[in-house]
Amino acid sequence: MTMNEDLSKKRLGRGLAALIGEMDRVPDEAAAPVATLDRQIPIEFIARNPRNPRRLFTESDLEDLTNSIREHGIVQPVVVRLAKDSADRYELIAGERRWRAAQRAGLTTVPVIIREVDDRVALELAIIENVQRADLNPLEEGMGYQQLIDDHDYTQADLAQVIGKSRSHVANTLRLLKLPEPVRDMITNGSLSAGHARTLITADNPAALADKIVRDGLSVRQAEALAQGEGGKQPSPKAKTVDEKDADTQALEKLLSDVMGMRVTVNHLNKGGDVRIHYTTLEQLDEICQRLQNRTKWGGLA
Repeated sequence: MTMNEDLSKKRLGRGLAALIGEMDRVPDEAAAPVATLDRQIPIEFIARNPRNPRRLFTESDLEDLTNSIREHGIVQPVVVRLAKDSADRYELIAGERRWRAAQRAGLTTVPVIIREVDDRVALELAIIENVQRADLNPLEEGMGYQQLIDDHDYTQADLAQVIGKSRSHVANTLRLLKLPEPVRDMITNGSLSAGHARTLITADNPAALADKIVRDGLSVRQAEALAQGEGGKQPSPKAKTVDEKDADTQALEKLLSDVMGMRVTVNHLNKGGDVRIHYTTLEQLDEICQRLQNRTKWGGLA
């Protein structure tokens, strides 16, 4: 990795808000301009980005945004870059939903911010915007991560820094891509959450288990027990009595689980107790070790 690429990743890792702030600032006259603010471009001069990680645009969302644009116009410009081998054509980096709705609303021009970036940074920006807005479903997010790995030799640690997520979040999201197509379809249409789906990754028959989880409305912990039982493993006695824990303990477990990105259980014994962090991959174990070795902070908790 070159020094420029490393600096670019650190800059991108600050998140979309910082990037948009940089885009919206008028460049210093003494510096080389890298962005043009709120320039109007004919809508037919802009093409969608075939590498956009977002694939699903629901009809209801598009219709609502179309009505809003008819009434108020586009409030936030779309982000584009100059198309290859063209002096007046552009490719979307971020804002495809706004661009689609603008076409439906009959707009002839749209406000744009022009960025001079290569394919790698364009993909990073597209993923960052959608992740920050929570516009991607978990599979689209995973496919975007995989594309950066395949096309630009990213490691999971690189992705975590650029996207602003934990390594375990990146690893768990990538693992969803290993599920069979029927289960992935359920994730895409929202009937199965990413948390439920992760419990099925090592199961022998994930599609059948996914159907049962959705049909019976099982919680994530019930899905974990179901997957373990399907594999011939029976839940431990402590797992069976998890619902008997008091509300404070359950709240503490949820807080620690959210911080770690892994399941954490707290068990009170006669004298003292224990805290257990449940990992499923060696990469997660490595992350736990790194956090424990950090003397100043652990997962954002001082």
